[in-house]
This record gives sequence, C-alpha cells and structure tokens, in this order.
Amino acid sequence: MNGSTVAEREAAGRAVRERSKRSSHKETGTIKRDPLALLRASSEGRVPNLVQLRYGRMMVSPFTFFRGSAILQAHDLAGVPNTGMAMEICGDAHLLNFGAFATPERQLVFDLNDFDEVAPGPWEWDVKRLVASFVVAARHMRYSRGVAEELVMTAVASYRDRLRQYAEYGALDLWYDKITFDRMVETALTPEGRRLIRRGMEKAANRTHENLLEKLAERDGDQWTIHDAPPALFHVHGANTLFEPEDDWFTLGDWRALIEPMYEDYAKTLAPDRRELLDHFVIQDLVFKVVGVGSVGTRCLVMLLVDHHEKPLFLQVKEARRSVVSQYFKSPSIKHEGARVVHGQRLLQAASDIFLGWTTGPAGRHFYVRQLRDMKLSVDLQLLDSTLLCGYARLCGWALARAHAKSGSAAIEIGSYIGRSDQFAEALTSYAFSYADQVERDYDVFIKAVRSGAIVARSEEDMAADFRV
Repeated sequence: MNGSTVAEREAAGRAVRERSKRSSHKETGTIKRDPLALLRASSEGRVPNLVQLRYGRMMVSPFTFFRGSAILQAHDLAGVPNTGMAMEICGDAHLLNFGAFATPERQLVFDLNDFDEVAPGPWEWDVKRLVASFVVAARHMRYSRGVAEELVMTAVASYRDRLRQYAEYGALDLWYDKITFDRMVETALTPEGRRLIRRGMEKAANRTHENLLEKLAERDGDQWTIHDAPPALFHVHGANTLFEPEDDWFTLGDWRALIEPMYEDYAKTLAPDRRELLDHFVIQDLVFKVVGVGSVGTRCLVMLLVDHHEKPLFLQVKEARRSVVSQYFKSPSIKHEGARVVHGQRLLQAASDIFLGWTTGPAGRHFYVRQLRDMKLSVDLQLLDSTLLCGYARLCGWALARAHAKSGSAAIEIGSYIGRSDQFAEALTSYAFSYADQVERDYDVFIKAVRSGAIVARSEEDMAADFRV
C-alpha cells in the first residue's frame, strides 16, 4: 500500500464496494444464539462474588446491558459480511468509551479511552458499535426516533468528513493530530456547547492524584492506607474481601507478595526514562477496585505510591482477557493480552499515558498498567439535551476517524469507500435501529432470567449492606 499512489489507493477503496456494497451495512443478519450462554462464557474466570454485581449493573437498563455485553455484538457482526479492510480497532467503541484526559504535556484532549477489546478487525465494526450505542442510549433517555436518527447521521457524517480530511494529511501530520479542548471549543456549534466544554476543562483540572489521595486514603503511621469502600473498593486480604479463601490471590496471604513480582515485571516494559521516573516512588498500599460494567469481576487493582515529598501516584493494574473481537475475527495469535492492550492503545490514541505498561500475575493472568484518574473525564449523559448530545456524536465520529486513520493508515481507502454521499450513513442508521431492537430483546431475556433465578444479580446497594466499614 505504501508504494501506491493516492489515485491507486482511492481506486482500491472504491473497488471494495463491488464485494461489500455500502447499502449492505444495514443488515444485522440472522441472529441465532443464546445471549445468556455467551454472557456466562464471558463471566468465566472472573471473581465469582463479583459476577453477581456485574449482572446487577447490567440490569439497570438496556443501555447498561449493551455496555456490559460487547461479546454479543462481536458475535453478531461476525455473522454478516465485512469490507475485508481490517486494522487495529477499538473493539468496544460505544459512546461512553470516549472521554478527556491529559497528554504527557498536560494538554487536555478528547479521544477513545478504553482498549480492553482492541484487536485487528474490520474498521466498520467500531462504527457499528458506536451508532448502535447512540440509538440504545437515546431510547433510554426517552428521545424521539427523529433525534436518534439525527445522532447516528451526525456521528457517521462526522466520521466520513474527518476521514476525508485525514486522507490529505502527511504521515507525521496525522500522527501528531490531537482533538484538544481548544479545538473542541472552536468547532462547537452552540454557546451552551462551548460552556459545557469549558466547564469540563475546569473539572478535569481538579481530577489529580493529590485530590484523589485526600478522598481515598489516610496516613497510618509511616504508611498511607486506602480506605475500604466495599463492594467497589476493598483490600484483597482484608476483612471486607470478596475473594474466596481458596482463591490463588487470597492464599498468598499478603498484598506485597501479590504485587511486588508484578510490579518488577511491569517496570521492565517501560522506556528507560519512565523507569527512572517510577524509581522516585515507593508502594504504600494496594486495593481491589470494581470498574465499569463489562469489566466487573475481572481482576483490577489500584496501587498507591508516593515520592520523597509524599506526592502521590495512583496506578491501575487491570486484567487483560482475550478480546471479543479476536474471538470472532481471525487474526494472529496474541502472546500477551496486556501487551495487546498497550500496543493497541498507543496506536489508536493521539497521546498515551507515560506509565502505560503490562505485566503477568499469579496463575499466568495478563494485566496492563496505567494511571488512575489523572485528569480523566467522561461525559455525563444526563447533562446533555438533544442538541448537546448531537454535538457529542460529532466529537465521537471525529475521534474515531482520527484513531482509524492513524491505526490503519487507510484514511484514503476508507474515505473513498464511503464516498461523499449519505448512502453509508443511511445504511448505518437502519443497522443501528435494527440492532437496538435486538439489544432490547436480549435485555428482556436477561431480565427474565434474573427474575426466575437462572441468573443471580445484585445491586451495589444490596452488596454494600453486607459490610460495615
């Protein structure tokens, strides 16, 4: 591809339409599978007591169910033809997996921010995950069909138009491109949109390690200790643990025996200057943290470290399991799932965490490591009216286009395939509504299983009542 001219690459993109018509993307295919069987399969290997909480979070609404069931859509997408244009994709590009964070230069940017499912796959799988999420969310927020249609058309049109712009970028220009909050303010279409972006900048500026230390921990003698807040936050070997006595982590008997070998392994994956920086910090405490919806029950730790001035650093050590994309789209075998996440994140993001690395834990489980919270910010859907949500859809389309253009170096081909018309966007609109119907059917099956006792689901409040902290 690198030796081809721009004209040849444009022609190659248009030629894909012969085997994969743009109108064909409206199809969801014939979906024959048991959603409960797939959900149970995706729960295998998780902390058993937390699987109930995972299901509890999923039963809140069809939208939380959708967020927690990426395996279902990956399975279903594999049942319909694809463009054959594969690249490293996010794998779970729903609308809440975008957000703000600080670059190493402390510049606030908007980008994809979850890469647990990153893997080689057809680029359109990410777009389909995104548009379906907007329809499911719009229905949950009680918006009309017209608003939901506008959200999808806006997201896809933004993706299309930005891709065509990126097709004209030089390789270095594309690599350095970032969606900064200043650019977001410039492109916002309403005063309210600009105000919300600026308010987000102010909020992100306060989401620092030092502010987190004040909320999460206290000094205990010559050590800092993180507070238990079960079921969301607890010490693996403490009184509030949710681990079974026979668990291979619990039988270690001490948190240092758990984390120190992992920490040494992790440090070796960092560049020499980052290792040098990490050497300024000393580990203080370690807790288990329950995160998100789809990740609940996977092993996730938060490590507190401080430097010689007792300035804190919080690192998240998160389990990396096999991507749902690689389960349904054939790609080269992965040696280390944590390395997969890290490499995919570095490729797709405009700028990545300076402490991003990977490690291996007891029983050979794979993990990746990143900073916790550091100026990170996610959208609160409840604060957005339909106009602001449309602006957010535009941003998500832009961020996904930038990620794909950088990842696959195929902006020319994809842009040429989509073309300038609304044909692809209209097909994706039909797909999004059809798939949202499927999500609601699956959700109904799930809720019936919970009510019948076939699946045990517990809410946060219900589980918290088991503890007295």
